[in-house]
Amino acid sequence: MESRKAITVYTESTPNPASLKFVASQYLLEEGSVEYQHLADAVNAPFAASLFQFSGVKSVFITSNFVTITKDESLDWYELSPLLRTYIQQYLREGSPLFTGPKIQQADANVATTITSAIDEKIIATLDEYVKPAVEQDGGAILFKSFESGIVTVVLKGSCSGCPSSTMTLKGGIENLLKQLIPEVTEVVAEAG
Repeated sequence: MESRKAITVYTESTPNPASLKFVASQYLLEEGSVEYQHLADAVNAPFAASLFQFSGVKSVFITSNFVTITKDESLDWYELSPLLRTYIQQYLREGSPLFTGPKIQQADANVATTITSAIDEKIIATLDEYVKPAVEQDGGAILFKSFESGIVTVVLKGSCSGCPSSTMTLKGGIENLLKQLIPEVTEVVAEAG
């Protein structure tokens, strides 16, 4: 008799009305995060590719123990959410592969971070300690990309990418925090992941 894993999946809303966070009772990715904006991007991720088969799925973001799915705004979560939750739970219970290829996925491969100074290190440490946990709680990720001439460039992923409130959070929260703790910072700008 085949035994199935006891896996639970529940949903959490995010500040982005087009994104929903599906939290699993197991790790999906041990380190970092990956985001797929199109089915063609998910060549090494059968799990993400299968989620794109649902009508209206626009992007799939995977990190630690959750997947954030962004949908087409014309669809309603009321109908889509239970289907996706059931599907994700079944996929994980069956032990189907999340990724193929290397055992450890290269997370955030499109963000080439080059740490060139002590200020870069301080910015990264500040983002990791104060900002990253809150952004992850909201179903997204923030990554340091560069610091040049007082301007910090970050990459927003998951529910944060395209979120209506992300600009306010970026300017009113993250920028103010970095300016206060690191006087060399004059501005924070974001790129979509």
